[in-house]
Amino acid sequence: MEKNLGNYRKSYEKSELLLKDTPENPIELFRSWFNEIDVHFPEDETNAMTISTIGLNGFPKNRVVLLKKFTYEGFIFYTNYHSEKGKAILNNPKVCLSFFWAGAERQIIIKGEAEKIAKNLSDGYFESRPRGSQLGAIVSNQSEIIENRAILESKLKDLELKYEGKEIERPDFWGGFIVKPVEMEFWQGRPNRLHDRIHYKLNSDFDWIKNRLAP
Repeated sequence: MEKNLGNYRKSYEKSELLLKDTPENPIELFRSWFNEIDVHFPEDETNAMTISTIGLNGFPKNRVVLLKKFTYEGFIFYTNYHSEKGKAILNNPKVCLSFFWAGAERQIIIKGEAEKIAKNLSDGYFESRPRGSQLGAIVSNQSEIIENRAILESKLKDLELKYEGKEIERPDFWGGFIVKPVEMEFWQGRPNRLHDRIHYKLNSDFDWIKNRLAP
């Protein structure tokens, strides 16, 4: 039986976002929101973000990854450079990130360009990972077709024996990307679908211009 989704309704009433209350640099607002979610909405996975890329076939694709660091320069995550996602980024570095924190009725959309981070930074993060995660990065030929899960589990056992008592080095095909933002939009849910949307755009002088958008 077809389900009627037209009656799904929710009134967003938890907060507001006024232009006059926003900082000149959007990273400062991102940091403030991120910290608030981390403290007050533990049910949300604060650093989970959707990244959208344009694939080699010309189609856009979204998937959820984990933000591992952010600075005034940009947003850093890690992946297999040979994966579908990695190949798409290396072919077309223009990407979009989005965060949705349902508990706070907030959303952030970030447009930017991605580039590989320095190898020593990827090395440092890889060293900080649990051994299981380190081995998992080596085991998986990410995005490639495999016959069954048993292949992965067997390969993992072999690598556990190979690296027993040894340091695991980061493979060259795995590392970080930093997304350097050129546009950021902050969305706060409001009643009657009159949501607050504050948009920042980086100009040629590397200053941020901010405006309110109609919902």
